[in-house]
Amino acid sequence: MTLSDIIKGVAHIAIEGREDVEVANLTYDSRQVSAGSCFFAVEGTVVDGHNFIAKAIASGAAAVVCQHIPDEVKGTDCTFVVVEDTNVAMGAIASNFYGNPSHELKVVGVTGTNGKTTIATLLYDLVQSMGYKAGLISTVIYKVGAREIESTHTTPDAIRLNAMMREMVEEGCEYCFMECSSHAIVQQRIGGIRFIGALFTNITHEHLDYHKTFAEYIRAKKLFFDGLTKEAFALVNVDDRNGEVMLQNTSAKRYTLSLRKMADFRAKVIEILNEGMELRIDNSDVWVRFLGKFNAYNLLTVYGAARLLGFAKEEVLAHLSLLRPVSGRFETILAKDGTMAIVDFAHTPDALENTIRAIEDIRREGQRLIVVCGCGGDRDKTKRPVMGGMAAKMADIAIFTSDNPRTEEPEQILREMEAGVEAGDKYLKITDRHEAVKTAVMLAERGDIILLAGKGHENYQIIGTEKQPFSDKEVVKGWFEKFGR
Repeated sequence: MTLSDIIKGVAHIAIEGREDVEVANLTYDSRQVSAGSCFFAVEGTVVDGHNFIAKAIASGAAAVVCQHIPDEVKGTDCTFVVVEDTNVAMGAIASNFYGNPSHELKVVGVTGTNGKTTIATLLYDLVQSMGYKAGLISTVIYKVGAREIESTHTTPDAIRLNAMMREMVEEGCEYCFMECSSHAIVQQRIGGIRFIGALFTNITHEHLDYHKTFAEYIRAKKLFFDGLTKEAFALVNVDDRNGEVMLQNTSAKRYTLSLRKMADFRAKVIEILNEGMELRIDNSDVWVRFLGKFNAYNLLTVYGAARLLGFAKEEVLAHLSLLRPVSGRFETILAKDGTMAIVDFAHTPDALENTIRAIEDIRREGQRLIVVCGCGGDRDKTKRPVMGGMAAKMADIAIFTSDNPRTEEPEQILREMEAGVEAGDKYLKITDRHEAVKTAVMLAERGDIILLAGKGHENYQIIGTEKQPFSDKEVVKGWFEKFGR
């Protein structure tokens, strides 16, 4: 494919060199450049790709897309495409290079602070169970039909995203359900993707280490909806005050969902038991294998999206009742003596509160709740005292421990969580997560509930810059067995 083919419709300031050069592959990593590569010089938050243009050319790059041409590479036998924003151009060029695969799929994106993984995954499961092939791009895993690919980011870069979507088309997929993180939206990773639908869950304080202010975080989510076409639909949760904000400037068809007010799609929790709950969705009752009000919102979003995709109400409700919780999302592990461990990805104050309130719905009299939680290092520090205070207040015993400390001192993170604790609340600080889980199992009496919050599906712990094997699920199972529980 020639450079002129892949830059069609892409806004550019100038082109220096031949436009008929053949492009063999795309990359923004100079280490992956080979003969015939088109290299994108991206101005990242840590590294500026313009500093690696010379290296890319030396490795055989046929073309470079950049925001300026460094003096030392001017006059080289390479074509330069100068653009205003390399990230924006990369999305459009990647889409062209892979034959605009999103135009051959019905792509639905999910954004919001909490619930993205569950909703995207359940939509994938629902459509697959109804006999249609689909793709999934989520925090937990990427799927092309039934084939699984390890997930590296909530939303991958534009090149990998389009490459996977091309694979989905070739595998016969009709649908693609994907999480759209605020980082990905701002960094234009979803640029060039045509969405048929966009879903909004909620917004709570998160990622302020990156967005700096809550207003900027909201703006990042809203950009997704602002970019939709009139052929798409936008479905938002209006029980979150920012739901209506998402719809303000969108060209898409607008739809709402709610558990509390008038909306296009409505639901009500009728009954909650240990095994699941009964919901009334659009005046029809359905039994689901999920717990908690937050899951009622998730399932209502799945239902609404499926209906807007054209599926019949009765068929959607029937398959909704067959769905199972996503790995690491309110996943229960029962010990022989009746003690229950719940593994959940809750890593924001709102998510933690929702998870604990869901546990309150099934707690019996006399059952104690022990919460093990931490906060990630090199991430938003403002939520640490909030989460610490919440865990200590809502649990019978809270154990503060390491999540993914990354390059921060774990003890300092725990001290910041401790700052939110009020006098009289019971809590412990145990830096080592293995020991924290062990202590929770030792403190639990027969029938108590242990919530392991923050890591969910993750099978690693990031300490320093290294990923070390760790799974809350496997660790708690091991301690249950070791203590004969």
